[in-house]
Amino acid sequence: MLIRHPEKIKNKINPIKKKPSWIKSKLLNSREFFLTKSIVNQFKLKTVCQEANCPNIAECWSKRHATFLIMGDICTRACAFCDVITGKPKKLDPLEPFKIASAVKKLNLKHAVITSVDRDDLDDGGANHFYEVVIETKKKNPKTSVEILTPDFLRKEDSYKKVIESEPDVFNHNIETVPSLYRKVRPGSRYFASVELLKNVKKFNKNIFTKSGLMVGLGENKDEIIQVMDDLRSAEVDFLTVGQYLQPSSKHHPLQRYYHPDEFVELENIAKSKGFLLVSSSPLTRSSYHADQDFYKLKKERIKNN
Repeated sequence: MLIRHPEKIKNKINPIKKKPSWIKSKLLNSREFFLTKSIVNQFKLKTVCQEANCPNIAECWSKRHATFLIMGDICTRACAFCDVITGKPKKLDPLEPFKIASAVKKLNLKHAVITSVDRDDLDDGGANHFYEVVIETKKKNPKTSVEILTPDFLRKEDSYKKVIESEPDVFNHNIETVPSLYRKVRPGSRYFASVELLKNVKKFNKNIFTKSGLMVGLGENKDEIIQVMDDLRSAEVDFLTVGQYLQPSSKHHPLQRYYHPDEFVELENIAKSKGFLLVSSSPLTRSSYHADQDFYKLKKERIKNN
């Protein structure tokens, strides 16, 4: 039997708090949901929707919107908040770029979101594989915008530049939490390395939108959240997502509290006042939640203004 999180077995038990009434997932169209599932299964693909136990899977898949997880489903990191399997990854699938591109075409996606596990075992952190997936996806789907959510490529020098060469429409790298919680929540990552990555992407190609995401409820305070916003804006990050942390199991990082929907509205207003082009802030907001709608809304506004 596969143990998803062997590194968490000895963790103390952190009871899971009961969810408030405003955190509810919804299934909008069961026929479309199962169609999406069948296409994902047909190409033997992984999705972060499934592997990270996303609360929005029913709603998103009902709209044929799935976030593809490349380079396998086993992560080399052991983040305290994440439900993705931790362990020794398998070899890369050389056919994965073709499979992803084909699935995007079959789903008829206007906006494709592609993410990955951390692959610290690879010399380039998987940057070249990311490049190949994006290139093939755009080649097979020339009218589809592509958004990628990448690892930090920590200690991989300039390997991230290979990813940028594929010219994705949106380059997302999640900051996840505030600096004071990094050692507990993201022990394998470095806060300022993540900020620097986003800053460098914008330097390398000004035409690529940059994006980052933040979870709340892990034990941070409001001032720390605002400081993260300032750090991201100093790196010229364009888009920001803010969502509620939902504790996957009693062995994961403890949930400190649920934020009320009004608090998410307040955080959204603060973020907008700081100059982010797009802000999604709600209890169920995740990196790719409504990403297609948000991107095309911005695109229409820019066309209108020009």
